[in-house]
Amino acid sequence: MTAALPAALHTSSLTSLTLLARGKVRDNYAVGDDRILMIASDRLSAFDVIMGEGIPGKGRLLTQMALFWFGRLGHIIPNHLTGEAPESVVTPAEAAQVQGRAMLVQRLAPVAIEAVVRGYLAGSGWKEYQASRSVCGVALPAGLTNAARLPEPIYTPAAKAASGHDENIDYARTVTMVGADLAARIRDVSIRLYTQAAEFARTKGLIIADTKFEFGLARDGTLVLMDEVLTPDSSRYWPVEGYEAALAAGANPPSYDKQFVRDWLEQAQVDGKPWNKTAPAPRLPRDVIEKTAAKYREAFGRLTA
Repeated sequence: MTAALPAALHTSSLTSLTLLARGKVRDNYAVGDDRILMIASDRLSAFDVIMGEGIPGKGRLLTQMALFWFGRLGHIIPNHLTGEAPESVVTPAEAAQVQGRAMLVQRLAPVAIEAVVRGYLAGSGWKEYQASRSVCGVALPAGLTNAARLPEPIYTPAAKAASGHDENIDYARTVTMVGADLAARIRDVSIRLYTQAAEFARTKGLIIADTKFEFGLARDGTLVLMDEVLTPDSSRYWPVEGYEAALAAGANPPSYDKQFVRDWLEQAQVDGKPWNKTAPAPRLPRDVIEKTAAKYREAFGRLTA
């Protein structure tokens, strides 16, 4: 008899706090007027559609990985953590929804820029390079191939969208949006964060091909790193082993993310027709859920070993 899948927290349901927003993964609750309780659920989205099934343990792994990186990169820029235990602001009956998967953070004024840094050519960056030999206005050398390492990391920002995909923009647009000083500070600290993280990850046999950071402003104007950081949901992680073979073949290297889900959805049928990538999503089969959960566990385990 097949064992039941571990329980997943698809949607939190705290009644002791006021819900501010539900995102694709996180549920945010107000704690007074100066703090937010961020709960990482086990939800998973693909093609901007939230799956009906959760990935057991995913939210805890994302939170623990973010906390790992906040601790390791804290000398570069302040982060939004308050240092308080998330369990301290909920009732005992609600603690199970919070334990290991929540962060108690400062309430900040978000900067409406996704600070994307790329060390390798992949995804939308590869598509744009093929068309223009540049990414977000950054000119690149000729002759690069899919998954190629770039001569140096590049900053390729995006404008946050209320829903759906964020819009790739060039650096000049960020200057228009937030001013020259703040735009430069975000660019420079993002490249520094990525560079140090990528160097460390490489010692663990992991390549961070690209990542995105989010920032907010404290009441005194301090720039603060916020949201998640350097998780498989916000970053493209590849194992070092197999990278060279994939590069030589012009293929995408294997990755530590939800690619199992995307691949399955690409061939999924709904009422005898290919899924049209709108809600509701097809039900995920057990093996896809298990393989996806295993990838998240493996990435965290390798990084923190």
